[in-house]
Amino acid sequence: MPKSPSGPAPARCMLCPRQCGADRRAAAGACGAGGVLKVARAAAHFGEEPCISGSRGSGTVFFSHCPLSCCYCQNWRISAGGLGREISTGRLAGIFLELAAQGVHNLNLVTATQWLPWILPALHEAWERGCRLPVVYNTGGYETVGTVRALDGVVDVWLADVKYVSPALSREYSGAEDYFAVCSKAVREMIARAGPPVYDGAGLLRRGVVLRHLALPGALADSRAVLSFMASLPAGSFVPSLMSQYTPFYRAAEHKPLGRRISTWEYRQVINTAVGLGLTNGYMQQKSSAREEYTPPFDFSGV
Repeated sequence: MPKSPSGPAPARCMLCPRQCGADRRAAAGACGAGGVLKVARAAAHFGEEPCISGSRGSGTVFFSHCPLSCCYCQNWRISAGGLGREISTGRLAGIFLELAAQGVHNLNLVTATQWLPWILPALHEAWERGCRLPVVYNTGGYETVGTVRALDGVVDVWLADVKYVSPALSREYSGAEDYFAVCSKAVREMIARAGPPVYDGAGLLRRGVVLRHLALPGALADSRAVLSFMASLPAGSFVPSLMSQYTPFYRAAEHKPLGRRISTWEYRQVINTAVGLGLTNGYMQQKSSAREEYTPPFDFSGV
Protein backbone atom coordinates (compact mmCIF):
# COMPACT_ATOMS: atom_id res chain seq x y z
CA MET A 1 0.00 0.00 0.00
CA PRO A 2 1.32 3.50 -0.77
CA LYS A 3 2.64 5.31 2.27
CA SER A 4 0.99 8.27 3.95
CA PRO A 5 1.02 11.55 2.03
CA SER A 6 4.14 13.67 1.91
CA GLY A 7 4.25 17.43 2.25
CA PRO A 8 4.00 20.35 -0.20
CA ALA A 9 6.84 21.90 -2.23
CA PRO A 10 10.10 21.44 -0.32
CA ALA A 11 11.65 24.49 1.32
CA ARG A 12 15.11 22.98 0.82
CA CYS A 13 14.95 20.46 -1.99
CA MET A 14 17.21 17.41 -1.59
CA LEU A 15 15.09 14.99 -3.59
CA CYS A 16 17.66 14.09 -6.25
CA PRO A 17 21.45 13.59 -6.22
CA ARG A 18 21.98 17.23 -7.23
CA GLN A 19 21.13 18.14 -3.61
CA CYS A 20 20.60 21.73 -4.74
CA GLY A 21 18.73 22.85 -1.64
CA ALA A 22 16.40 25.12 -3.60
CA ASP A 23 13.35 26.61 -1.95
CA ARG A 24 10.87 25.18 -4.44
CA ARG A 25 8.10 27.33 -2.99
CA ALA A 26 9.78 30.36 -4.54
CA ALA A 27 12.18 29.18 -7.22
CA ALA A 28 13.02 26.23 -9.45
CA GLY A 29 15.57 23.64 -8.43
CA ALA A 30 18.56 22.49 -10.44
CA CYS A 31 16.21 20.14 -12.31
CA GLY A 32 14.04 23.05 -13.45
CA ALA A 33 11.00 22.04 -11.40
CA GLY A 34 9.29 24.69 -9.31
CA GLY A 35 6.45 24.65 -6.84
CA VAL A 36 3.55 23.47 -9.01
CA LEU A 37 3.27 19.92 -10.33
CA LYS A 38 3.58 19.62 -14.13
CA VAL A 39 2.62 16.68 -16.34
CA ALA A 40 2.95 16.47 -20.13
CA ARG A 41 1.08 13.27 -21.00
CA ALA A 42 -0.84 10.40 -19.38
CA ALA A 43 -1.90 7.50 -21.58
CA ALA A 44 -1.53 3.80 -22.31
CA HIS A 45 1.97 3.26 -23.68
CA PHE A 46 3.10 0.22 -25.65
CA GLY A 47 6.80 1.03 -26.11
CA GLU A 48 8.13 -0.50 -22.89
CA GLU A 49 9.43 -4.03 -22.47
CA PRO A 50 6.75 -6.68 -23.14
CA CYS A 51 6.59 -7.61 -19.44
CA ILE A 52 5.61 -3.98 -18.70
CA SER A 53 3.45 -2.99 -21.69
CA GLY A 54 1.66 -6.31 -22.10
CA SER A 55 -1.38 -6.36 -24.36
CA ARG A 56 -3.24 -3.35 -22.88
CA GLY A 57 -0.36 -0.97 -22.37
CA SER A 58 1.38 0.63 -19.45
CA GLY A 59 -0.41 3.57 -17.83
CA THR A 60 2.39 6.04 -18.42
CA VAL A 61 2.55 9.48 -16.84
CA PHE A 62 5.29 11.74 -18.23
CA PHE A 63 6.38 14.34 -15.69
CA SER A 64 8.05 17.61 -16.67
CA HIS A 65 11.72 18.44 -15.96
CA CYS A 66 14.53 16.06 -14.99
CA PRO A 67 17.51 15.88 -12.61
CA LEU A 68 19.75 14.89 -15.54
CA SER A 69 20.55 17.07 -18.54
CA CYS A 70 21.16 14.51 -21.29
CA CYS A 71 22.12 16.20 -24.54
CA TYR A 72 20.41 13.45 -26.57
CA CYS A 73 17.17 13.14 -24.58
CA GLN A 74 14.30 11.95 -26.78
CA ASN A 75 11.87 13.61 -24.35
CA TRP A 76 13.79 16.88 -24.28
CA ARG A 77 10.70 19.03 -24.77
CA ILE A 78 9.52 18.07 -21.31
CA SER A 79 12.81 17.25 -19.57
CA ALA A 80 14.82 20.29 -20.67
CA GLY A 81 12.10 22.51 -22.10
CA GLY A 82 9.72 22.08 -19.19
CA LEU A 83 6.71 21.48 -21.41
CA GLY A 84 3.76 20.39 -19.31
CA ARG A 85 0.45 21.38 -17.78
CA GLU A 86 0.24 22.51 -14.18
CA ILE A 87 -2.12 20.31 -12.18
CA SER A 88 -3.04 19.60 -8.57
CA THR A 89 -2.32 16.51 -6.51
CA GLY A 90 -6.03 15.69 -6.64
CA ARG A 91 -6.01 15.83 -10.43
CA LEU A 92 -3.01 13.48 -10.51
CA ALA A 93 -4.92 11.00 -8.36
CA GLY A 94 -7.78 11.29 -10.84
CA ILE A 95 -5.37 10.57 -13.72
CA PHE A 96 -4.20 7.40 -11.98
CA LEU A 97 -7.81 6.26 -11.58
CA GLU A 98 -8.68 7.10 -15.19
CA LEU A 99 -5.72 5.08 -16.45
CA ALA A 100 -6.79 2.15 -14.29
CA ALA A 101 -10.31 2.38 -15.74
CA GLN A 102 -8.81 2.09 -19.24
CA GLY A 103 -7.48 -1.35 -18.31
CA VAL A 104 -3.74 -0.64 -18.33
CA HIS A 105 -1.50 -3.15 -16.57
CA ASN A 106 0.31 -0.71 -14.27
CA LEU A 107 1.01 2.91 -13.42
CA ASN A 108 4.28 3.97 -15.05
CA LEU A 109 5.83 7.12 -13.54
CA VAL A 110 8.40 8.61 -15.92
CA THR A 111 11.07 10.87 -14.39
CA ALA A 112 9.11 11.43 -11.22
CA THR A 113 11.61 12.08 -8.41
CA GLN A 114 11.45 15.89 -8.53
CA TRP A 115 7.70 15.64 -7.91
CA LEU A 116 7.55 13.05 -5.12
CA PRO A 117 5.94 15.41 -2.56
CA TRP A 118 2.96 15.63 -4.93
CA ILE A 119 3.03 12.06 -6.29
CA LEU A 120 2.99 10.23 -2.97
CA PRO A 121 -0.28 11.75 -1.73
CA ALA A 122 -1.82 11.25 -5.19
CA LEU A 123 -0.93 7.55 -5.11
CA HIS A 124 -2.29 7.33 -1.58
CA GLU A 125 -5.58 8.91 -2.65
CA ALA A 126 -5.85 6.66 -5.70
CA TRP A 127 -5.23 3.62 -3.50
CA GLU A 128 -7.92 4.69 -1.06
CA ARG A 129 -10.29 5.04 -4.01
CA GLY A 130 -9.65 1.49 -5.16
CA CYS A 131 -6.66 1.58 -7.51
CA ARG A 132 -4.55 -1.55 -7.04
CA LEU A 133 -2.26 -1.39 -10.07
CA PRO A 134 1.45 -2.08 -9.63
CA VAL A 135 3.58 1.07 -9.65
CA VAL A 136 6.48 1.20 -12.13
CA TYR A 137 9.18 3.79 -11.42
CA ASN A 138 10.74 4.75 -14.76
CA THR A 139 14.03 6.46 -13.99
CA GLY A 140 17.30 7.50 -15.59
CA GLY A 141 19.04 5.73 -12.72
CA TYR A 142 20.30 8.93 -11.12
CA GLU A 143 18.66 8.43 -7.74
CA THR A 144 19.81 8.62 -4.15
CA VAL A 145 19.74 5.53 -1.96
CA GLY A 146 17.51 7.52 0.36
CA THR A 147 14.89 8.01 -2.34
CA VAL A 148 14.90 4.30 -3.17
CA ARG A 149 14.43 3.42 0.48
CA ALA A 150 11.66 5.99 0.86
CA LEU A 151 9.77 4.34 -2.00
CA ASP A 152 9.92 0.86 -0.49
CA GLY A 153 6.32 -0.32 -0.27
CA VAL A 154 5.25 2.21 -2.91
CA VAL A 155 7.15 1.10 -6.01
CA ASP A 156 6.63 -2.45 -7.24
CA VAL A 157 8.83 -2.39 -10.37
CA TRP A 158 11.97 -0.34 -10.91
CA LEU A 159 12.55 0.42 -14.59
CA ALA A 160 15.98 2.01 -14.41
CA ASP A 161 18.69 3.08 -16.85
CA VAL A 162 22.34 2.35 -16.33
CA LYS A 163 23.67 4.89 -18.80
CA TYR A 164 27.42 5.11 -18.19
CA VAL A 165 30.39 4.03 -16.13
CA SER A 166 32.75 6.69 -17.46
CA PRO A 167 32.69 9.97 -15.46
CA ALA A 168 33.92 11.78 -18.58
CA LEU A 169 31.00 10.58 -20.70
CA SER A 170 28.41 11.20 -18.02
CA ARG A 171 29.77 14.70 -17.46
CA GLU A 172 29.77 15.57 -21.16
CA TYR A 173 26.49 13.95 -22.14
CA SER A 174 24.37 14.31 -18.98
CA GLY A 175 26.06 16.94 -16.84
CA ALA A 176 26.59 14.45 -14.01
CA GLU A 177 30.17 13.32 -13.48
CA ASP A 178 29.09 11.28 -10.47
CA TYR A 179 26.44 9.36 -12.43
CA PHE A 180 27.84 5.85 -12.04
CA ALA A 181 28.90 6.34 -8.43
CA VAL A 182 25.32 7.35 -7.64
CA CYS A 183 23.49 4.98 -10.00
CA SER A 184 25.39 1.84 -9.00
CA LYS A 185 24.46 2.32 -5.33
CA ALA A 186 20.84 3.09 -6.20
CA VAL A 187 20.56 0.00 -8.42
CA ARG A 188 21.86 -2.27 -5.67
CA GLU A 189 19.32 -0.76 -3.29
CA MET A 190 16.50 -1.24 -5.82
CA ILE A 191 17.37 -4.92 -6.09
CA ALA A 192 17.59 -5.27 -2.32
CA ARG A 193 14.16 -3.67 -1.87
CA ALA A 194 12.27 -5.27 -4.75
CA GLY A 195 13.77 -8.74 -4.68
CA PRO A 196 14.02 -11.03 -7.71
CA PRO A 197 11.55 -10.63 -10.59
CA VAL A 198 8.01 -11.89 -9.95
CA TYR A 199 5.67 -12.45 -12.92
CA ASP A 200 1.96 -13.15 -13.12
CA GLY A 201 0.38 -15.87 -15.21
CA ALA A 202 0.38 -13.65 -18.30
CA GLY A 203 4.11 -12.95 -18.08
CA LEU A 204 3.70 -9.41 -16.75
CA LEU A 205 6.24 -8.22 -14.22
CA ARG A 206 4.52 -7.61 -10.90
CA ARG A 207 7.61 -6.92 -8.83
CA GLY A 208 11.32 -6.57 -9.51
CA VAL A 209 13.94 -4.54 -11.35
CA VAL A 210 14.54 -4.00 -15.07
CA LEU A 211 17.94 -2.50 -15.89
CA ARG A 212 18.15 -0.77 -19.26
CA HIS A 213 21.23 0.23 -21.18
CA LEU A 214 20.97 2.40 -24.28
CA ALA A 215 23.97 1.71 -26.51
CA LEU A 216 25.46 4.97 -27.78
CA PRO A 217 27.55 5.52 -30.92
CA GLY A 218 31.26 5.68 -30.25
CA ALA A 219 30.87 4.41 -26.69
CA LEU A 220 31.45 0.68 -27.07
CA ALA A 221 34.04 0.50 -24.29
CA ASP A 222 31.65 2.15 -21.85
CA SER A 223 28.78 -0.14 -22.87
CA ARG A 224 31.03 -3.08 -22.09
CA ALA A 225 31.81 -1.56 -18.69
CA VAL A 226 28.09 -1.12 -17.98
CA LEU A 227 27.42 -4.74 -18.91
CA SER A 228 30.29 -5.89 -16.69
CA PHE A 229 28.67 -4.03 -13.81
CA MET A 230 25.33 -5.68 -14.53
CA ALA A 231 27.01 -9.09 -14.62
CA SER A 232 28.52 -8.41 -11.18
CA LEU A 233 25.04 -8.16 -9.65
CA PRO A 234 23.46 -11.30 -8.15
CA ALA A 235 22.35 -13.72 -10.87
CA GLY A 236 18.61 -13.61 -11.50
CA SER A 237 18.12 -10.48 -9.40
CA PHE A 238 17.03 -8.26 -12.30
CA VAL A 239 15.93 -8.26 -15.94
CA PRO A 240 18.51 -6.82 -18.39
CA SER A 241 17.29 -4.79 -21.35
CA LEU A 242 19.66 -3.70 -24.13
CA MET A 243 18.41 -0.88 -26.33
CA SER A 244 19.46 0.13 -29.83
CA GLN A 245 16.89 2.89 -30.33
CA TYR A 246 19.33 5.80 -29.94
CA THR A 247 18.42 8.65 -32.30
CA PRO A 248 20.25 12.02 -32.43
CA PHE A 249 17.70 14.21 -30.64
CA TYR A 250 17.96 17.61 -29.01
CA ARG A 251 21.61 18.79 -28.80
CA ALA A 252 23.23 15.47 -29.69
CA ALA A 253 24.81 16.80 -32.88
CA GLU A 254 26.94 19.17 -30.78
CA HIS A 255 28.87 16.10 -29.63
CA LYS A 256 30.49 14.50 -32.67
CA PRO A 257 30.10 10.81 -31.77
CA LEU A 258 26.39 11.36 -31.06
CA GLY A 259 25.51 12.90 -34.41
CA ARG A 260 24.68 9.50 -35.92
CA ARG A 261 22.80 6.36 -35.01
CA ILE A 262 24.67 3.39 -33.66
CA SER A 263 26.04 1.08 -36.33
CA THR A 264 24.96 -2.53 -36.73
CA TRP A 265 28.53 -3.61 -35.97
CA GLU A 266 28.65 -1.59 -32.74
CA TYR A 267 25.36 -2.96 -31.48
CA ARG A 268 26.37 -6.51 -32.40
CA GLN A 269 29.46 -6.07 -30.23
CA VAL A 270 27.28 -4.95 -27.33
CA ILE A 271 25.03 -7.97 -27.76
CA ASN A 272 28.00 -10.33 -28.01
CA THR A 273 29.42 -8.90 -24.81
CA ALA A 274 26.10 -9.34 -23.00
CA VAL A 275 25.78 -12.94 -24.16
CA GLY A 276 29.36 -13.65 -23.16
CA LEU A 277 28.63 -12.30 -19.66
CA GLY A 278 25.49 -14.43 -19.33
CA LEU A 279 23.03 -11.52 -19.54
CA THR A 280 20.55 -13.45 -21.63
CA ASN A 281 17.44 -13.56 -19.42
CA GLY A 282 16.03 -10.28 -20.67
CA TYR A 283 15.51 -8.19 -23.78
CA MET A 284 17.59 -7.08 -26.74
CA GLN A 285 16.09 -4.60 -29.20
CA GLN A 286 16.32 -5.10 -32.92
CA LYS A 287 18.63 -2.64 -34.66
CA SER A 288 15.59 -1.33 -36.57
CA SER A 289 14.24 0.09 -33.30
CA ALA A 290 16.20 3.32 -33.86
CA ARG A 291 13.32 5.49 -34.99
CA GLU A 292 11.40 8.47 -33.74
CA GLU A 293 8.18 6.54 -33.08
CA TYR A 294 9.47 5.76 -29.57
CA THR A 295 8.84 9.39 -28.64
CA PRO A 296 5.14 9.97 -27.91
CA PRO A 297 3.43 13.26 -28.75
CA PHE A 298 3.50 15.52 -25.69
CA ASP A 299 0.10 16.99 -26.39
CA PHE A 300 -1.24 16.88 -22.81
CA SER A 301 -3.28 13.78 -23.59
CA GLY A 302 -4.97 12.51 -20.45
CA VAL A 303 -3.85 15.50 -18.40
